[in-house]
Amino acid sequence: MYKMMEEKKLFKNGYKYISGVDEVGRGSLAGPVVAACVVIDSHFLKIKKEIKSINDSKQISSKIRKELYNIINKHSLSVSIGICFENIIDKINILQASLLASQVAVNNANNKIDIVLMDGSYKIPEINLEQKTIIKGDAKIATIAAASIIAKVYRDKIMTEIDSKYPQYNFKENKGYGSAYHRKKIHEIGPCKIHRKSFSPMKNL
Repeated sequence: MYKMMEEKKLFKNGYKYISGVDEVGRGSLAGPVVAACVVIDSHFLKIKKEIKSINDSKQISSKIRKELYNIINKHSLSVSIGICFENIIDKINILQASLLASQVAVNNANNKIDIVLMDGSYKIPEINLEQKTIIKGDAKIATIAAASIIAKVYRDKIMTEIDSKYPQYNFKENKGYGSAYHRKKIHEIGPCKIHRKSFSPMKNL
């Protein structure tokens, strides 16, 4: 359970609008990288019971993620998304694509932002906002965890929809990540349009 200590400290120091940013899909072999930006004010501190199970999206079940997705959307001032598809990932590399998706997510926010709390060690380029990077922030900071949940649910939906077009890879289950079945199919039938050609094993074929 998150105690939101970082957010409490920032609100106490005069910040009114705090945003958390995180991305999902960096290690996937196929599909986009998706970033989310969640903007909150001090009201968010008052819903402790509803968000008690908030955590890094990889650490909670799909059912709880979907429940929290709705709660986060309901109680946040703004929830926005940035997406970089596989052709851009192959062109500029996954790190730069992740930062670009994060930049788009922040720019798409429909509320003022006083500070951006960013998962990892890299700041988002070309945004004129105060930023603080936190390594493993999705496991420490509630607002970043909220962004990771939004991004995960959104990306999972994309990959489930893509599965109907490329059912042979079972994207609805593996979401593009390198499961044994997925890797086997890549070697048997080759990659499809949404595979990241700059990633192994596609690069080695």
